[in-house]
Amino acid sequence: MDVSTLTIKEAGEKLQSGELTAVVYTQSCLDAIAAGDEDVNAFLSVSETALEEARAIDARRSAGESLGSLAGIPIALKDVILVRGWEVTSGSQILEGHKAAYDATVVSRLRAQGAILIGRTNMDEFAMGSSTQTSHYGVTRNPWDHTKVPGGTSGGSAAAVAAGFVPVALGSDTGGSVRQPASLCGVVGLKPTYGRVSRYGLMAVGSSLEQIGAITRTVEDAAIMLQAIEGQDPKDSTSAELTNTTVPSLIEKSVDGMTLGVPKEYFASGMDSRVATVVNEAIAELERAGAQIQEISMPHSKYALATFYIIQPAEASSNLGRFDGLRYGYHSGGENLHETYERTRGEGFGKEVKRRIMLGSYTLSAGYYDAYYRKALKVRTLIKRDFDVAFKSVDAIVCPTSPIVAWNIGEKLDDPLAMYLADIYTVTANLATVPGMSVPCGFVDGLPVGLQIMGKPFDEYTLFRIGATYQDRTQWHKQTPN
Repeated sequence: MDVSTLTIKEAGEKLQSGELTAVVYTQSCLDAIAAGDEDVNAFLSVSETALEEARAIDARRSAGESLGSLAGIPIALKDVILVRGWEVTSGSQILEGHKAAYDATVVSRLRAQGAILIGRTNMDEFAMGSSTQTSHYGVTRNPWDHTKVPGGTSGGSAAAVAAGFVPVALGSDTGGSVRQPASLCGVVGLKPTYGRVSRYGLMAVGSSLEQIGAITRTVEDAAIMLQAIEGQDPKDSTSAELTNTTVPSLIEKSVDGMTLGVPKEYFASGMDSRVATVVNEAIAELERAGAQIQEISMPHSKYALATFYIIQPAEASSNLGRFDGLRYGYHSGGENLHETYERTRGEGFGKEVKRRIMLGSYTLSAGYYDAYYRKALKVRTLIKRDFDVAFKSVDAIVCPTSPIVAWNIGEKLDDPLAMYLADIYTVTANLATVPGMSVPCGFVDGLPVGLQIMGKPFDEYTLFRIGATYQDRTQWHKQTPN
């Protein structure tokens, strides 16, 4: 049985009926990784206990026990999510060999639903980058074209799903790091509302921006995953108490009566005109399905990228201050404490991480805090206000996920500003703390394009409804690189 294209829902039905066992499914995924990942480099390691976990699930199923919604489903995790006993490095040399002492809350919730944790995926170092080229452990390649990047920072997770290695992988999204690689790899990527999913056990980089999200093959699978991992967590003070939880079976595949906003600022110069054509056709398809399309203005979006690249480096410089080489991870000795710090951090961190630490430290320093960081926070409020105003007249916002398709490996590495522009349409959702999702909507030169859907805070249901309707009417999500 070819399981490489199974969705979570399809696999779950086969597992429940006995047509497929957790052991067979897990072994098939492990075999696919062994056979194909040398060309992709999506995985940093695979679990030594995955088959043991699968056998336990099969035994419980045979015994007639009640099992969770993900029982027997192999899931990959971005190398920034803690799993007790697993090495976790955030793609950095400075944490090489470090093993997690506890499980992240999302990991505990996945285990409670019977998921098989199959391995950890590659990423841009400390979630800084847009291409999964800054990892200390090598570049991840796009399954559609191995000369192209998969996007980032969750490029390993997106590539793992696109390549058919696993049906789902978790990533983290600080400025588009789930949605942008999902777009470039032709899969679905969800960034939930800030606070919907616990960040406990997620290695903090941009604490006010980041959320754990799932990368899947279908919108329905994204809903199944959100149902499994969402909810308030006493270990995370930023997690929210939910009044409405996700129920995948209730998702309506209809957009009748909905009004979708298209920001005119999101179709500006610098965007590949062919990508614009593909996205506009996807929006037209939603209109044919019964939605009303309304042009809207989000005037402060032009400041979003600059605002993000002040706030994120500032938070990163603070969060990464803990890596000193004395307690855990990489260590390079010196003649005194200052030299030890200098050598350890100078050798342990990569170029992009050091660049952002310096930028963040500068903007937080005396004399510059008010000029840069405080001003960025004020602009962030204005960006959030743009969304609040828009949602008074529209149910959701539809636009491109990325202005371009996947670019060549090695390209843009020496031009960080050009790399940052790849996130121009995704950072606003993080700054405004609203949910966003990328759905495959076509191709340009054989490379995937994503349609981004953004909604009101904690209204992921509307995103799922729009995305599921679109996928019900199109076949783009069924295309595979194989």
